[in-house]
Amino acid sequence: MEGAGAAELLLGVIVVLGASVQWLTGMGFALVAVPALVLVLGPAQGVVLANCAAGVISIVGLATGWRQVRLGAMIPLVIASACTVPMGSWVAARLPEPTLLAGVGILVTAAVIFVMRGLRISALSGTKGAVTAGAVGGFMNSAAGVGGPPYSLYAVNAGWPVREFVPNAQFYGITVNVFSVAANGAPQLSGTAWTVATAALATGALIGRALAPRVPEQWIRRLIFALALVGGLSVLIKGLWGMR
Repeated sequence: MEGAGAAELLLGVIVVLGASVQWLTGMGFALVAVPALVLVLGPAQGVVLANCAAGVISIVGLATGWRQVRLGAMIPLVIASACTVPMGSWVAARLPEPTLLAGVGILVTAAVIFVMRGLRISALSGTKGAVTAGAVGGFMNSAAGVGGPPYSLYAVNAGWPVREFVPNAQFYGITVNVFSVAANGAPQLSGTAWTVATAALATGALIGRALAPRVPEQWIRRLIFALALVGGLSVLIKGLWGMR
């Protein structure tokens, strides 16, 4: 009983942190929360809970910024992600848990490194770039719960300022997570865990909204990258350990 209570408390802390980060930056819930959720709930449930939570936060966040969504750029990206989400779900459902853990850890760690370096890739330019980013992001989101980095790289290559990056990230987050939940199903959690996760989402949103005008964007990005790298490497190590 005490172990269950501790797990639910840890779940709440993870969701609060991830929700705060996503509210501040428009994305980042998955990078911060997925590695920890996977360790607490297992790969399948950790990924689908991240899909649900990130999608809900994106819906709330987009309510005030929907006019800045670049539909011309986002529609090819979204359509491409819809095409590859089922493939990611199919692959994740057939991998042994240690292999899936290692895969999640590798994807998270590699994604963070690419985004940190702000790489500019010619293949991610224009409509072709949107399709490429969407296809990779859809697969990663349904398989590992981390679909944001390809979008980030696409936006970096397009030179979008933060005021445009955030609402478009939220639009992308809604669509790709709806596709992923439809493919993977809803998380199988206890009633108490659902209550904790819901309350944590609301708390994280309030914290993120309060901090947004006060915390420099550079500090936020460093925190996201640090947490995501530690989490990704932890999941990778656990997966490799389980393969022994």
